[in-house]
Amino acid sequence: MNKDRVKDLALLPAHRLHELIVSGETTSLEITESVLANIERRDPVIKAYLTVLRDSALRAADRVDRKVKAGERINPLSGIPLALKDNMCMIGTETTCSSRILKGFVSPYDAAVVERLLAVDSVIVGKTNLDEFAMGSSTENSAFGPTRNPWDPERAPGGSSGGSAAAVTAGEAILALGSDTGGSIRQPAAFCGIVGLKPTYGRVSRYGLVAFASSLDQIGPLTRDVTDCALLMNVIGGHDSRDSTSAEIECPNFTKSLTTDIRGLKMGVPREYFQEGLDPEVERSIKGAIKLLEEFGAESVEISLPHYGYALAVYYIVAPAEASSNLARYDGVKYGYRHPERENLLDMYCKTKSEGFGPEVKRRIMLGTFALSSGYYDAYYLKAQKVRTLIKNDFDQAFKKCDIVMIPTTPTPAFLIGEKVDDPLQMYLSDVFTLSVNLTGLPGMVIPCGFSSGRLPIGLQMIGRAFDEKTLFRAAYTFEQNTDHHKQTPDFSKIER
Repeated sequence: MNKDRVKDLALLPAHRLHELIVSGETTSLEITESVLANIERRDPVIKAYLTVLRDSALRAADRVDRKVKAGERINPLSGIPLALKDNMCMIGTETTCSSRILKGFVSPYDAAVVERLLAVDSVIVGKTNLDEFAMGSSTENSAFGPTRNPWDPERAPGGSSGGSAAAVTAGEAILALGSDTGGSIRQPAAFCGIVGLKPTYGRVSRYGLVAFASSLDQIGPLTRDVTDCALLMNVIGGHDSRDSTSAEIECPNFTKSLTTDIRGLKMGVPREYFQEGLDPEVERSIKGAIKLLEEFGAESVEISLPHYGYALAVYYIVAPAEASSNLARYDGVKYGYRHPERENLLDMYCKTKSEGFGPEVKRRIMLGTFALSSGYYDAYYLKAQKVRTLIKNDFDQAFKKCDIVMIPTTPTPAFLIGEKVDDPLQMYLSDVFTLSVNLTGLPGMVIPCGFSSGRLPIGLQMIGRAFDEKTLFRAAYTFEQNTDHHKQTPDFSKIER
């Protein structure tokens, strides 16, 4: 097989590859082999994957090719190689959440999103690296080592879905799924120069997603362009009775929202987000993107989100509190790691958790346990939930004046690996623009909108009303069709072996 053709195939979006499969110009097997070749050549540096499912992926691709030869109609995602963040369960496959405490755990069931992907014959090529239990903003907190950013291997890909974002960027997957609890899809999308969507809370089933903070977690797509994002949402979105938080709201065909008519669209620009601490190059790119959309008929209006400054404090009470409850199940009794030397049950608990969890997970468990403890519940957790309501009310008021809120995704482009990992507060501040979306349950989409002087991607974040992802798709598609940021690729010579 021609090596250049291999590389070209792996960097095409899914909708284009679907056309090539249906026309007979290529096959799912050839596309899958191209992705696997890139994993072999690039992942020793990038380290996006924890598990590569080479054999099962090739078998799945071959099944799709036989269907095409037989004249069967296939789904737009049939035969398309896709990566799963390793906090989503898949039958017979290790699910570690990048934690030693789950090393060796093999899931006995499929997550709802995995069921839906397999039902349309998507090709799952592997499970990707993440910050342990999705707690982090750089994918440095993984027990199995950090993932690196394909644009600059000395820099972080973002987190916690850094493995999924890096895989798509490096041509090691055509599509990927991540989870977003405080920005964990959107921040890696911005750092890696791809599209990321955190859907409305309840839009995508969380059944089979290993829980971090149950009122905040949401699964969503990481893709090369907006069309692919819509196609993936068409498959994974919709009600699931096994998830008590899944919304009983019909999921629309998101590809019908891919139009370039944004006349009359009102874009809210909150003054609080454009202040000291925002990198000038990021600010220029975001404001340039807003200006471009104005040229196509959208209107920008200044809005205020006065409780924005409290989001970080609220999040780091609510999320750790829920984490301390959810992670109590990892005790060495039922599954996962168990310390081999123990004197009694309490000793086993202490040794298992001490060795099984990493420093960031321990930090958040302790924070959360303290916030929920007797005498502190009202002072911390209850108060945080009340302020969370105030943040939600701010957005309700803002959406009376606008259809969509336009803000940066991150204060800076991708930071260096090691730059913030030993300073938790600085790491937490990198999520300051993304947390409100999870606290309010609203949908947020990130699209590439520019580059820094150091050739690092910058992402525009758009926030919509609950269950109004369609407006996000319309604005994002309009921007994308009139720019070429999404077509840019890294210099792969830096990461190939």
